[in-house]
Amino acid sequence: MSLRQYEYALAVAEEGSVTAAAERLHVAQPSVSQQIRGLERELGVRLFARTPTGLVPTVVGRAFLREAEVAVSAARRARATAQAGADDLAGELVVAVQMGFGTRQLPGALGALRRRFPRLEVTVFEEPSSAELESLCRRGVLDLALMAECERTPADAHHLGDEEFAVALGAGHRLLAADRVGLRELEGEPWVRFDRDSALDGVLVSVLRNNGLTPVTAARASQTATAVRWAAHGLGVTLVPASAVPHGHEHLVRPVFPAVSQPVIAVLRQDAGPAETALLELLRQETWSEPAAFSPVP
Repeated sequence: MSLRQYEYALAVAEEGSVTAAAERLHVAQPSVSQQIRGLERELGVRLFARTPTGLVPTVVGRAFLREAEVAVSAARRARATAQAGADDLAGELVVAVQMGFGTRQLPGALGALRRRFPRLEVTVFEEPSSAELESLCRRGVLDLALMAECERTPADAHHLGDEEFAVALGAGHRLLAADRVGLRELEGEPWVRFDRDSALDGVLVSVLRNNGLTPVTAARASQTATAVRWAAHGLGVTLVPASAVPHGHEHLVRPVFPAVSQPVIAVLRQDAGPAETALLELLRQETWSEPAAFSPVP
């Protein structure tokens, strides 16, 4: 088995077809097919099953791909370490961010990191689930995870600051006349919520329960920007980190009282290298606890 075969198998799993995987890898389709068949012969198992919607990993295939992902990530880090000089880091840095957190701070830190190390390639993806982020960190897939503090927070996590939350309202909503919105004033309002296993939905439910409210679910969104836009059109109200409010919707957002905030942490892989350490320091330099500015009603 080779890393190339691992990379080909991961590409097929992500793209759902050999053709799309070949295009992404910039290789001929027969090459990908041959590598996958050779890998399956060597392992003595089927890694993929053909369905009407494309190729999907088998049960054994999913287990294999989890380990292949770890191996490929480790190889990339090893290559980056070998190529890195004291002042010229190169290679790939894999970062995961929990949906809705660090929306304003992470881009600033990454921009500064890029200016410092222009040869460093950064891959960022968003993941709503705390459990999945914890699993990815434990398996060594990630170099750095940016997430909300939770019950499963690792002991070696780095506290960055607190994200302030705010309520997003519909255009013309009665509560826009106030500078701040009391949470109990939202009783009976329909809510735009988030994926059930997301940290944001957990915060929303916990906050409302602590204030004697039960959310009436109008819809669920998988992105904070989508939730705010739906709220803007009157689908319901929503509670989001203030830094995650999309541009152009600030006038529809109000701070809440009692104030709501969530600690944000960074988790680094074991034996973190200079790139991860540099990004952590840049994230610490960002402003976390300062509430965002909101526009008054005209």
